[in-house]
Amino acid sequence: MNLLVVAGARPNFMKIAPILWAAEKRGIRPTLVHTGQHYDEGMSSAFFRDLHIPEPDYYLACGGGSHAVQTARVMERFEPVVLEQRPDWVIVVGDVNSTLACALVTSKLKHAWGGRIAHVESGLRSHDWRMPEEVNRVLTDRLSDLLLTPSRDAHANLEAEGIPAERVRFVGNVMIDPLLRFASENGDAPEGLPAEYIVLTLHRPATVDDPVQLREVMEGVDRVAESIPVVFPVHPRTRSMMEGAGIRPGPQVRVIEPLGYRAMVATVKNARAVLTDSGGLQEETTALGVPCLTLRENTERPITISEGTNRLVEWPMTADNVVRGALDALARADGAPRRPEGWDGRAGERILSALLES
Repeated sequence: MNLLVVAGARPNFMKIAPILWAAEKRGIRPTLVHTGQHYDEGMSSAFFRDLHIPEPDYYLACGGGSHAVQTARVMERFEPVVLEQRPDWVIVVGDVNSTLACALVTSKLKHAWGGRIAHVESGLRSHDWRMPEEVNRVLTDRLSDLLLTPSRDAHANLEAEGIPAERVRFVGNVMIDPLLRFASENGDAPEGLPAEYIVLTLHRPATVDDPVQLREVMEGVDRVAESIPVVFPVHPRTRSMMEGAGIRPGPQVRVIEPLGYRAMVATVKNARAVLTDSGGLQEETTALGVPCLTLRENTERPITISEGTNRLVEWPMTADNVVRGALDALARADGAPRRPEGWDGRAGERILSALLES
C-alpha cells in the first residue's frame, strides 16, 4: 500500500511519528512530505531527531507569509508530488495550513487514480471561526474519506455536521503515543531549572499579535513569577512580537530558546503547572497529571477539562484573571495522570489498521 504522510508544523511531528513507527513494524515505508511550514531549526529538525522520524522524501520549503500565501504555496508545491506518487492514502494530521492545503489538492486530483484522504485528529471543534485552525480542521474533515478521531466527543461534532458515520473511526489520541514512550526520560531537561516552577508557552495569533492582550498576559505572568519561577521557552514569533511591543518579562521569568520534543516533555512533566495557548499541551498535561491553565476563550479539546487537568482562563483574559487561574492551577496539583479512552500509546497502531482495513 502506497501511503503518503504530510507534516508541516511542530504539532504535526508528534502525530506523524507513531504512524511511521507502526508502518515500519508492518514493513511499510510511507512517503513523507514536510511542507516546511515551520522552518526554524529548533521547531523542525530537532523534533525529527527526537522522534526518530526519517528525513523527508520531499521538503517543500513553504514557511513564512500570510495564511493565504502559505496555503497557496503549499498547494502549488504539493500538487506535483501527489501527481508523481499517486498514493492510495494521503494522510494529513491536525489543523495547520498544510493540513488543509494538501487535503484540497488531493481532493481535486484523487479521482484520477482512486486515492483517498485520511485526517488524523478529526472532529475537534472550538466553534470559534476566528481561529484559522477551526477553518482548517472543519474543511479538512469535509474533504476527507476517513476521519480518525482522538476522543469520543468528536463523533457528536461530526454527526452534527452531517458526516456519515461509516467514514468515522475512533483511534484514540496519537499525541499520547510519543509522550508515553519518552516521558520516563529526564536527561533532556534543560540544566539549572528551579526546584519548582511553572511552564509558559504562547504562540497563537489571538494572543501574541495583539499588543494589549500580550501585555495583559505577561503582566499576569510576572505577578505569578513573584511566588514561583516561570520557565518560558519562547516561540521565535512570540519573541519578535514582544520585542516590537517593548514587553520585557520580569526577573523571575526565565526566557529560554524553544525546546526539542523530549526536552519539553521532561520540563513539563516536572512542572507544578503549565500556562499555555497550545492545543497539544492541554492533552499532554492531562496525560501527565500536570495542572494546565489554557490562555484562550475556548478549546477544541473539552475532554481535557471534563476528564483532565485543564481549565480555561476566566474571560476576558486580564492580568488579574491570569493570576487567579495560575494560583488555582497550583492548588490543584496532585500529580495524578488522567488518560481518557484511547490515550494509551497505541493510537498509531490503530490508525494504520484503519487505513489497511478501509
